[in-house]
Amino acid sequence: MPRRGQAIKRETHPDAKYHNVIVAQLSNKIMMGGKKSLAERIVYKAMEIIEQQEKKAPVDVLEQAVKNVTPLLEVKPRRIGGATYQVPVEVQPGRGLSLAMRWLIKSARGRAGKSMAEKLAAELSDAAKGEGTTIKKRDDTHRMAEANRAFAHYRW
Repeated sequence: MPRRGQAIKRETHPDAKYHNVIVAQLSNKIMMGGKKSLAERIVYKAMEIIEQQEKKAPVDVLEQAVKNVTPLLEVKPRRIGGATYQVPVEVQPGRGLSLAMRWLIKSARGRAGKSMAEKLAAELSDAAKGEGTTIKKRDDTHRMAEANRAFAHYRW
């Protein structure tokens, strides 16, 4: 975070195929080394796979997956009098979306599978159904916040 003033958020433009901001953000997060066309190809291929397997609109599956994975609480370390406490705080909507996408992509990359598009499609399908590695990560985050609820009064 900058010491002076607030960082200005840039708006993300919707993607070309689905005209959806979340799809564009997902392809931006997948992108490595500035290879945007490759990232978009991976996302669109994953959406086609989802459409074939689920027989639903792929954008709806993606939005449901992101909604299921988005955390409501997280813990932040707070140093008070020589001791560091894990203080539970509510997650801002923008940060929640960012965390959800980051977790989805990390879980997809960690999966055993053929191509990144297939792994991403499988992870999104699992998350939309409420199962998989990413949902477990969200539940662990909530469990940690619940366990440290006693330190909630140190919130700032």
